[in-house]
Amino acid sequence: MVIILLALVLVPLVTGFALVGGGRRPRAVGETSAFAIAALAAAATTALAVVVSIQRPDFDRQWVPSLGLRFHLGVDGISIPLIVLTAAIGLLAVLHRRVDDRSGSDATYFGCLLIVVGGALLGFLARDAILFFIAFEMVLVPMWVLIAVFGDQRDRESTRRAALMFVLYTVLGSTLMLAGILALVFASGTADLTELARGVSLNAPQQTAIAAMLLAGFAVKVPLWPLHSWLPAAHTAAPTGGSMLLAAVLLKLGTYGVIRLLVAPLREGWQTLAPLVGVLAVIGIIWAGLVCLVEPSLKRLIAYSSVAHMGVVMLALATGTELGLKAALFGNISHGLISALLFAVVGGLKQRWHDDRLDVPREAVRDVSPRLGFALLFGLAASLGLPPLAGFWSELLTLLAAWQPASDRTLFKVLAAVAAIGAVLGAAYALRVARTVWGGSSDRSERVVPEPAPWRDASALEWTVIATLIIAIAVLGVWPTGLLDLMAPAVDQSGAIR
Repeated sequence: MVIILLALVLVPLVTGFALVGGGRRPRAVGETSAFAIAALAAAATTALAVVVSIQRPDFDRQWVPSLGLRFHLGVDGISIPLIVLTAAIGLLAVLHRRVDDRSGSDATYFGCLLIVVGGALLGFLARDAILFFIAFEMVLVPMWVLIAVFGDQRDRESTRRAALMFVLYTVLGSTLMLAGILALVFASGTADLTELARGVSLNAPQQTAIAAMLLAGFAVKVPLWPLHSWLPAAHTAAPTGGSMLLAAVLLKLGTYGVIRLLVAPLREGWQTLAPLVGVLAVIGIIWAGLVCLVEPSLKRLIAYSSVAHMGVVMLALATGTELGLKAALFGNISHGLISALLFAVVGGLKQRWHDDRLDVPREAVRDVSPRLGFALLFGLAASLGLPPLAGFWSELLTLLAAWQPASDRTLFKVLAAVAAIGAVLGAAYALRVARTVWGGSSDRSERVVPEPAPWRDASALEWTVIATLIIAIAVLGVWPTGLLDLMAPAVDQSGAIR
């Protein structure tokens, strides 16, 4: 089984680097060949992820003996859902690229997608803090390429600025994160995440200082308000597949790192910082909701909604309870599926409209594209937390956890009440999008912009990608206990990881 664990990481990474190298002329890989190779690698990765999730193998070898570092890979109930999510979203992102007629099936594009998937999988599998950091950093360069090279071609200046913001913010976050990880490793004497999860024997001021460094780095990666401004710009410029991976996978690496390196090892330090995290998370929820009420760019609006949803996840973690940890983990998966669905739909609409403006009168999507219209309504319903869809459970569990936190009960009850207002804002902007896009121009006296001919509804391949996400969101909403029971053995009564 060890070979399967290694293959789960090596298949996307090796294929990805081969495609990037093979995409260079004069011996460039053809469009059809690049798509076929990438699709096969992504499908194999998804199958391997399922097998690893069932068998749960472990691989542990010395890596840098002089520094005491080990190449240690393993899975548990916390990482398994994220591993399957990463592999599945990677496959769907590859398939969705075939739908985009504007730029073909570029080998470099597919290669970068697979490298992002492979790096993320390595991060979720890593049981060593330094290995986790290396894996986290591995995904940044290919994601930058996806944004800078394959991003929005209509406004190259904005795309370049978005790519630059992505690099500057993430490098800043990486520097702070590395400083915190090194401080944690040298103070505790180990980089093994299993050992660190038992808690470190440091006094409260030391834990708080290290936790503050780690939190500052992860706040950029999650992102947590007010360090979120890079995310809407990156999503707006990124290609559809890049946005799907960025929202569904890369942001989850940030919250996963918070759980592995903050919540579990530095319990006293995290408890000290948790009220601040809760306040910032709720500010982000309200801030993003208000922006979404007036944002004219549909893709940017969905990006800001991700800021709000990640605020919900961080609020759940800040409660310091077992229920809060479960709510955060559930929210990670539900948001990954919902955001991937919305970006797939919005990407399809942007391709057909040739922009994503909400202030331009258009024909109703329900009339010209029933499939995309249904998928948009479904994604919006899941995003606002309508039961019995996946988004409902993450919000409900978070509010329950915030109402009964481990400490600062009065503060967290206030935060729960304010976060509930954020849910109302979510319903308001979801209805705004539904009225404007699904229902068409509300003012029929305005000149409706005719859709570029020929307008096509979702193709068979595009609908397969969208329908897969719809089914996953529905199943997770109807049967939440499946995911919760999977996570339960890895979470103890104190909210730490076993």
